[in-house]
Amino acid sequence: MPIFSRASCMGLLLCLFALTATAAESIQPEPGDLPPDALGSDRNGNELLASQYRDKVLIVTFWASWCGPCRKELPVLDRLQKIVGRDHLEVVAINLKEPRRDFLSVLRANRDLGVIWVHDARGKVGERYGVSVLPNMFVIGRDGRIAHVHQGYSEAMLTDFSQEILALLPPEVLARPPGG
Repeated sequence: MPIFSRASCMGLLLCLFALTATAAESIQPEPGDLPPDALGSDRNGNELLASQYRDKVLIVTFWASWCGPCRKELPVLDRLQKIVGRDHLEVVAINLKEPRRDFLSVLRANRDLGVIWVHDARGKVGERYGVSVLPNMFVIGRDGRIAHVHQGYSEAMLTDFSQEILALLPPEVLARPPGG
């Protein structure tokens, strides 16, 4: 007498397939990969696509209000965007799986930050990017491919991070006088 019926074997196979499919969706893209295109909607309801920023360096960072390192990283990214200029660099800051009130509280406290804010309340964008640690940043080159992935944040990483960004910018940006 078989231990498993045909129906229970089919059920088990379907569960294994579902688990495998879910795991495959949450694999984090790596340098050289094309990033998932959909980034969610900005505060005005406009759908954002990674592909719309081709020819710019795009930084996509995932954050949460309770994440201290995230709260330190966001002003640094905003400052970098202001120095380089939006013609060549864009920062999209995606709030991951938080209530809208927590998201809005951070925005109110950071009104001067000029990054593009996205609220990913259900975590769908985070799933496509395989985000499991915060902050989690993806630096996407002007060619539309992921150039660098960073998990976590510390001031010690800023020198290397700055060099990575400089290497991705076009020569005319690097030739500008400081503050220009």
